[in-house]
Amino acid sequence: MQLTDFIKKVLQQFLIIFALIIIILTFLRQLYYPEVAFDLKSIYIVMAFSLFASLLGFILYSPNNLSEKNSRIRMVIHFLALEALLITLASITGIVDSVLSKSILAIQIAVIYCIVRLLSWQQDKKVSNEINEKLHLLRKSLKE
Repeated sequence: MQLTDFIKKVLQQFLIIFALIIIILTFLRQLYYPEVAFDLKSIYIVMAFSLFASLLGFILYSPNNLSEKNSRIRMVIHFLALEALLITLASITGIVDSVLSKSILAIQIAVIYCIVRLLSWQQDKKVSNEINEKLHLLRKSLKE
């Protein structure tokens, strides 16, 4: 993967993560705390956490093609680093203070991580199908 593609993917994941967190928070606040509104500070905190989460994507970056095994290992390391960083930041800023709130945050991070991975997989699958279709058309035109 080229560096420009990697940067585009980091920005795309930042926006997806940010949007997912805002959507989930909005939904949960409507259910449990309808009187609480978003303030600018909380939006900045969500934005910072989203940025840190997407910047950790450097763990997944490689200018060379990786084997499937190495890709999976990097994905696990990325997930664990992401969990550790975000829970540590949340503890330092005072967002989470108990073991229960840290556990809930860890589950929320895991759910959002899975959604982002699923969306990335769908996008990769779409690009792969487009490439395969072009190759098929090229082979067909070469046969004629």
